[in-house]
Amino acid sequence: MIVRTPPMGFNTWNTFGEKISEDLIIETCDAMVEKGLRDAGYEYIVIDDCWSLRERDAEGRLQADPAKFPHGIKYLADYIHSKGMKLGMYSCVGPLTCAGYPGSLDHEFIDAKFFADNGVDYLKYDYCYHPLNIEGRTLYNRMKMALNATGRDIVFSLCNWGDDNLLDWARAVGGDLYRSTGDICDSFQSIMDIFKSQIDNFALSGPNCFNDMDMLVCGMNNVGNVSAGGCTFDEYKTHFSLWCMAQSPLMIGCDVRSVDDEMLALLKNPELIAINQDPGVRPIISAPLYDRDRCPAYAKHLENGEYAFSLTNLGDEEETVFLMLADIGLPLNGEWGFKLRDCDTGEEIDRVFEDTIKATVRSHSTRVFRGKLVKIR
Repeated sequence: MIVRTPPMGFNTWNTFGEKISEDLIIETCDAMVEKGLRDAGYEYIVIDDCWSLRERDAEGRLQADPAKFPHGIKYLADYIHSKGMKLGMYSCVGPLTCAGYPGSLDHEFIDAKFFADNGVDYLKYDYCYHPLNIEGRTLYNRMKMALNATGRDIVFSLCNWGDDNLLDWARAVGGDLYRSTGDICDSFQSIMDIFKSQIDNFALSGPNCFNDMDMLVCGMNNVGNVSAGGCTFDEYKTHFSLWCMAQSPLMIGCDVRSVDDEMLALLKNPELIAINQDPGVRPIISAPLYDRDRCPAYAKHLENGEYAFSLTNLGDEEETVFLMLADIGLPLNGEWGFKLRDCDTGEEIDRVFEDTIKATVRSHSTRVFRGKLVKIR
C-alpha cells in the first residue's frame, strides 16, 4: 500500500477509553457520514485498546469481547465498508497491551491473519510491555512482515512514542505513520509541548511514512479519557491548524455524535484539510521572528507553486503577528509579493503582501493563509 497523504479518521481512545461497544462504533460511523466528515476526508474508524477478551482462544487467537462486540469484528468491518469507510484496530508489541489485554508478542502472524480475515484496514501498534532484550525495530519489522504475509493492504501505524531512535528506522520497517511523542492530553500546554518537540523532525516525514503527533483533542471540552482541563475554541483552532501545517495524521478524538456546529466546521475546514493533504508533503519553515516563543510564524511550500502561512499568538492578549518575507528568502526589491486567501473564510484578500504578512490574532489562536507568489512589476 502507498499512503501518499496523512491518514484521517477517528479513534476511540481519547474520549471513550475502555468504554467501547459495537453500538458506539456503528453510531460513530453513521454520524461521520451524516455530518459530512467522511466526505471531508476522514475515512478510518479505529477501535483502540480494550476491545478483546483477556484470554486468547484454544488455538491462540485473539477474541473480541462478546459483551462489547456481540456480532464480532467482521460484522463491524462489513458495516463500516458499506458506508464507504475503513476499519482500524489496535494491538501491541508486548505480551500485553497498555491496558493489560493480550498483546501480539510471538503471535504476530496469527494476529495479522485475524485482522486480515476480519476485514481490518489499519493497525495501530503500541509499545507497552515490549521486551527489553529485543530492539523495537525488530518487533515492528516482524509485525510488518506478518501483515504483508496476509496479502491484505493494512495501514501500519507505529505507536512507540519516539523511543529507541524511532526516527532512524520507522520508514525502514514499513511504517506508514509513526507516533513521535508521548500521549496528548486535552490541554493547550500538552498540544503546544508536543508540537514544539517535533519542529526539528518535520523534514523526516513524507509520503508513505508520516510523523504522527498523536490524535486530535479538538472538541473534547474536558470530557473523556484524556481530560486535562480542556481548551478554548481558539486553542483547539491552533491545535488543528498546526497539525494541518505539519501534515500530521488527523484522527478525531471527540465524540462526533455530539460535536457542536462550530467545532464540526473547524474539523471540516476544506482549506486547512487541503494543506494537510497536500501531495507535496513539504516540511514547514520556521521564520526567525523577534518573539518566536510568543508569536511563532511558519511557511510551507505546497504543490502547484502555492504556499501556506500560519501566524500563532501564544500570548494572553490579542496581538498583531507577522512574518517577515525576507526571513523566508523573498527579495525585498518590490518586484514580487504574495496574494493571499484567508483559510478561515475562503476570502481572497484584496492586496499584495510585499515585505510582511501580518494579521491580528486572538489570544492562543492561529490564522492560516494560502498564497501565490505574484510579479508586481
